[in-house]
Amino acid sequence: MRDFLESAVIGFNSFVIIYFLALNSLYLLIVLIAARAQRRAQRMSSETALEDLFANPLTPGVSVLVPAYNEEPSIVSSVHSILDLRYPQLEVVIVDDGSTDGTFDVLQQEFELQPSTRVAAGVVETVGQVNSVHISRDGQIVVIRKENARRRGDALNVALEYSRYPLVCMIDADSVLEKDALMHVVRPFVDDPEHVAATGGAIRPINGCPTERGMILEKRLPKAWAPRIQVVEYLRSFLLGRVGWSAFNGLMIISGAFGLFRRDLVQQIGGLTADSLAEDADLVNSLHHRLRQEKQSYRIVFVPHPVCWTEVPENLKILSRQRRRWSHGLLEVLWRFRGMIANPRYGRMGLLVLPYYVVFELLTPIVEILGLICLPLGIAFGILNWQAAVLYALVAIGYGILLSVVAIVVDDLSYQTYRRWKDLGILLVAAFLENFGFRQMHAFWRLRGLWSGIRGSNAAWGEMPRVGFKETSGASAS
Repeated sequence: MRDFLESAVIGFNSFVIIYFLALNSLYLLIVLIAARAQRRAQRMSSETALEDLFANPLTPGVSVLVPAYNEEPSIVSSVHSILDLRYPQLEVVIVDDGSTDGTFDVLQQEFELQPSTRVAAGVVETVGQVNSVHISRDGQIVVIRKENARRRGDALNVALEYSRYPLVCMIDADSVLEKDALMHVVRPFVDDPEHVAATGGAIRPINGCPTERGMILEKRLPKAWAPRIQVVEYLRSFLLGRVGWSAFNGLMIISGAFGLFRRDLVQQIGGLTADSLAEDADLVNSLHHRLRQEKQSYRIVFVPHPVCWTEVPENLKILSRQRRRWSHGLLEVLWRFRGMIANPRYGRMGLLVLPYYVVFELLTPIVEILGLICLPLGIAFGILNWQAAVLYALVAIGYGILLSVVAIVVDDLSYQTYRRWKDLGILLVAAFLENFGFRQMHAFWRLRGLWSGIRGSNAAWGEMPRVGFKETSGASAS
């Protein structure tokens, strides 16, 4: 029995080492591809090119869709940041999804909203009943009040029904956009209008940044370590990882915090899946599925410029809820599109991207948690020696730290978002601390989300309590 147990522990720990070595090597490759793509994107995105885009009469209008549920502390600042964007033609369509706080009241007071007779297009099916429609005097802001359907996707479908421009930009209500944000993500549509179906932009945590009427006055790191570690996560996974996948048209996820889509294509696939916990990934994969089936030539592009800033959870309780929901949502999406996995009909999405997400995203928390259990057991019972433990730590932890450091350095060389040397030092410390406690908790949260998805638990778009933006004057944060 002992021989069997010894062989099992040694075998599994060897598997874990090989697994994380393969995972981190793949990720390093993606990061290096992303670094090259970022340099190319910087060369193409000159100020002159943006000015030409702004003056071009063929630049398409954009409807910015904003689902809002209990967003009173930040909704006004977010809308101001949209209105202040440098873009020739846009409207803001806000859906108050049954908020129980003063979300609508602060919008009505700030923008002098009046009742409107605007009607829905009647193309996409929606769930929650619309109670009223309101519009600003200049017609640039539309607010739809509806019954809460506990699904973000349904709120976005309602906004889609009331939008009128050929491109729709989906953002979170707690997002603040850079002044040229739309210019950056619209440019691929103008450069290649026949093929580009969607674009996404880089997301950064806004926690700690002072703002005024929806504009960031200074880019600062958060003061607490939990959001600081999330800054590192966003740099590594959300920015560099997605740039790498986008380089060969393998982008599976465009963040719900900021994404731009052709309105007609979203309508053709029936809008967003209202009952999905990962409606952003679901939408992108629906586009891949539809366009691949129709054998159309298309591109889904990620723009690496830091264009959108959003509030991230400040405490571990809220963060754990968010990550459980993400893990549950990933399982939903992969299960829904399981027919694409390993299917040559869907090209690199079916043969490379989706299998990667199954093996190295969905199953990672299972492997990591079991590895954390088997390693100390093996040492305690004398099955593993300290050399094996050090090797495991170097592969699973050291390689992960290296990836984060590479991501931080590449971002600093490309954009210098945080200009103080102190901030760079803090990010490097956060990249180290992430692997000691936070990463293990994160694996546990993801495992719980995966388990809730397997059990078929009914999870809904819940409320994330907002601290509100750090306003220096004007509207005050709550």
